[in-house]
Amino acid sequence: MEKAVSIHVKCPICRVSLMDHEHKLQDKPSIKLNIQVGDQRGVIRLSSIYGNYDHEASLDLTEVDIAEFSCPHCNQVLNGTEACAKCGAPMVPFVMDIGGKVSICSRKGCENHYVAIEDLYNTLIKFYDEYGF
Repeated sequence: MEKAVSIHVKCPICRVSLMDHEHKLQDKPSIKLNIQVGDQRGVIRLSSIYGNYDHEASLDLTEVDIAEFSCPHCNQVLNGTEACAKCGAPMVPFVMDIGGKVSICSRKGCENHYVAIEDLYNTLIKFYDEYGF
């Protein structure tokens, strides 16, 4: 049986956790963010399970929408300057609690994402301690 890895992330600006332990997706804490598409504003909760694209949003999003993500704590826009290699939309970085960062595409329907680790040794130790692989 495959283990589900729930990535815990925080805002790259204010460093406050983005995890919503009260609102779970797939029995794991969700990642809560503010979003804006055009003049519509709302809240989105992303699955924290790596490789799972489930989400719940207060806005109706189409497959072509590019959302502007912001931190619910500091209200700073998180969309970065890096373009998605698949669709060209801005990537959105988050800091992982175990070290490194995970980035997701800001376009609904694009499944591009990646993990970047700066301190591989210590991050792997934390990963093995956390998930028992």
